Amino acid sequence: MHIPDGYLSPSTCAVFGGVMLPIWARAAQKVRQTLKARQVPLLAMGAAFAFTIMMYNVPVIGGSSAHAVGGGLLAVILGPWAAVIAISTALAIQALLFGDGGILSFAVNSFNMAVTIPFVAYWIYRAVAGDSELTSPRRWIGGAIGGYIGINAAALFAGIELGLQPLLFHTAGGIPLYNPYPLRVSVPAMTLAHLLMAGPVEALVTGLVIYYLQRRDPSLLKIYPVQGPGPAAREAAAATVSRKLWWGLAVLMALSPLGLLASGTAFGEWDQSELQSRLGFIPQGIAKWGDLWKHKLFPDYSLPGFDQTFWQNAAVYIACAVVALAVLLGLTYLFRRVQLATQEKNKHVRGT
Repeated sequence: MHIPDGYLSPSTCAVFGGVMLPIWARAAQKVRQTLKARQVPLLAMGAAFAFTIMMYNVPVIGGSSAHAVGGGLLAVILGPWAAVIAISTALAIQALLFGDGGILSFAVNSFNMAVTIPFVAYWIYRAVAGDSELTSPRRWIGGAIGGYIGINAAALFAGIELGLQPLLFHTAGGIPLYNPYPLRVSVPAMTLAHLLMAGPVEALVTGLVIYYLQRRDPSLLKIYPVQGPGPAAREAAAATVSRKLWWGLAVLMALSPLGLLASGTAFGEWDQSELQSRLGFIPQGIAKWGDLWKHKLFPDYSLPGFDQTFWQNAAVYIACAVVALAVLLGLTYLFRRVQLATQEKNKHVRGT
């Protein structure tokens, strides 16, 4: 679902950039209103979770692969607006440091994964869970259903975005300039992979984690309630997250090399050499924009000259997750410092 540069026209990317700018601005505003300074590390944990879970590729019939995103789970725990920030941050790190997803297509990928999944999943979760008790089965069932439908909605959008390219942008002779596969190919390819494989994984992860939280500490489901305790209680609940879930995240990162076992590149994420072998040519737009960003630290989660055995690859894969977490913690520290400074300034203004 990470659309690389060159698969979408610059004008398509610009349209989605215009769509996402006000969404990001609104998300930042909502996060400042709902998350207190002590809760800010939750964003880092959420972004790290999304980054890591996306490293777990699962094989898809036909030799391709797909992955979960975790957007529904983050929306349930942190709220959909905080999920927008967390997943967008994870996607930015993936694009800049690892070449997973494009720079031009960043807004498109964010719309699909950081907006569509959290909001669709959260609306369905609320519809199913209603005002039930935190320990009610309706909570984990609603989360699982929401996660499944959310990721499939995002896959449908991605399939449409890719499939419209050869219809809208082609040479006088009809040769596609960007993604070469039309709607009749791109939509089934994207949706079937997620209906059959990535969707069930997303549902399983979302449902199991909510079920676990219900049994171990239901207060973690109070951080973003529709009806529930006030800000002080939500902040106290959030303070327990880092103490109880960091080990879970560490285990998830340590096991991330399991994602290397899935062979095959995800649909619409092929590099130019693979496209050449599939099509016999490289569309002009992909040839022009495909290598736009050349400053990747770990291209495709690998280290050039260090990708020999599975265990070497696994070590680099884990290192990628650790580097991403370090970057996220650094960003969180800066954000928290700014937020604390702003709060102190506001107190001073009110005091005078």
